[in-house]
Amino acid sequence: MGVRFVIRDWAALAPGLHAAADWRAWARAPHCPQGLPEAKLEAMPAMQRRRLNALGRAAAQMAWETHAPGSGQPVVFASGYGDAQRCLALLKEFAASGAASPTDFTFSVHNAIGAMYSISRNDQASYSSVAAGPASAANGVVEACALLADGAREVLLVCYDAPLPGEYAAFQNEPAAAYAWAWRIAAADAGEPHIALAWTADDAAAPASELPFGLQALRFAVSEDAQAETRANGMRWTWSRHA
Repeated sequence: MGVRFVIRDWAALAPGLHAAADWRAWARAPHCPQGLPEAKLEAMPAMQRRRLNALGRAAAQMAWETHAPGSGQPVVFASGYGDAQRCLALLKEFAASGAASPTDFTFSVHNAIGAMYSISRNDQASYSSVAAGPASAANGVVEACALLADGAREVLLVCYDAPLPGEYAAFQNEPAAAYAWAWRIAAADAGEPHIALAWTADDAAAPASELPFGLQALRFAVSEDAQAETRANGMRWTWSRHA
C-alpha cells in the first residue's frame, strides 16, 4: 500500500534550526536537537498565544508560516505525545487536591493546539488530530493524502513532539527531541516529481537511530536522498523520491 504527494511548501523549527538552509545543512549531518524551540507566534493574538506552551507555539508558528492564503484548506496535526507536560501537571494537581482546572483540562486534550490555531485564524476548514505513537508523522501523511483523494486541493500537515516530562520519561520509546514542522502537500500530477510513502507489516525490531521518527521523515524530505526506511508500530515505512 502507498500514497504519493508533492510538498508545495514547508517550514520547520527546533532549537538552533529554523531557516531552510540550516535544515538542509542539518540533513547532511543530522543530530538530535536539545532544548525547546522558541516561537514568537506574533500572528496569534496575545490572549490566545499565552494559552499555548512552547511546543504549541512552535507547532502553530510552523502552520502559520506554511498555510496557503485564503480559507478552505484542511489541516492535520500529528503528534505522538501531544502536550504531555500539561497532562502530567493536571494529573499531579488532581492527585494532590482532588480537583483540576477545567481550563487546563481543555488545553491538555490532543486537538487543543489545532483548535486554538483554527480559532485564532477564524478558519472553518476541516481540522483533525492524529496520534499514532512514533509513526504519527507517517500516519499524518496518510490522513492528509486521504483528504486529497476526497477532493481537497491541498492539505496542511503539522507534525510536532517534545520529550516526555518527569515521570512520563520512563515511557519514551524513541530519541527525545522537541521540534515542529509543517508541509503543505498536494496530489502529484501525472509526470510531476513527487514523494511516495509505502508501508508493509514488519515485526523486526527498529534499528537504532539518533533521530525520532518525525525528524527522520523531515530529514528525508529536505535531503536529496532517493529512499529512506523507518520502522515503528510493527510497520516498515518506505519513503522514496521520484523524478
